[in-house]
Amino acid sequence: MSARSPDVVLVEAGGTNIGSLRYALQRLGVEAELSSDAARIRAATHVILPGVGAAAPGMQRLRAAGLVEVLRGLRQPVLGVCLGMQLLFEHSEEGDTPCLGLLSGQVRKLSFDGRLRVPHMGWNALTTLRADTLLAGLPQPAYAYFVHSYAAPVGAYTLADATHGVAFSAVVRHGNVCGMQFHPERSAAVGARLLQNFLAL
Repeated sequence: MSARSPDVVLVEAGGTNIGSLRYALQRLGVEAELSSDAARIRAATHVILPGVGAAAPGMQRLRAAGLVEVLRGLRQPVLGVCLGMQLLFEHSEEGDTPCLGLLSGQVRKLSFDGRLRVPHMGWNALTTLRADTLLAGLPQPAYAYFVHSYAAPVGAYTLADATHGVAFSAVVRHGNVCGMQFHPERSAAVGARLLQNFLAL
């Protein structure tokens, strides 16, 4: 990262992983502010949308805070984490929820065949599909920590996928909009490297 620290805002939308995410950023030398203020979010150099829980309440919190159009209009790097990544897409099967529409596609429930547990919880390998600065310097193989029941399919924006019964998008990017289905703040050196790469965008 450059000598000048990025100005990072974590969107206050009720995500319960905010504390650990802030601590992960602190370890990278970045003090991230938690805010639901539209002007503050627009002024940041980097915006992170965290999220734990379900799609419908997540979108309801964003609507109640007046942040849906704010997030749709951002031009600086934006990172959705876990549920925050799912909310970047057009729609989620979870609660039949219209989402932000920053990425095309529909988030679907992970298929359950009786052998694999849903929610998918634990460490899983990331498979790089497209080279991108967001993935620079990742070890091979790279493992990340997941906790989720819904996922976006592999598509045009997928940089890396993971497999739990079926392959799904683990890291996505389209222009300034990025997403990580796993928890980078719980993914040790791999997560730290990915956060650092995002902050360098």
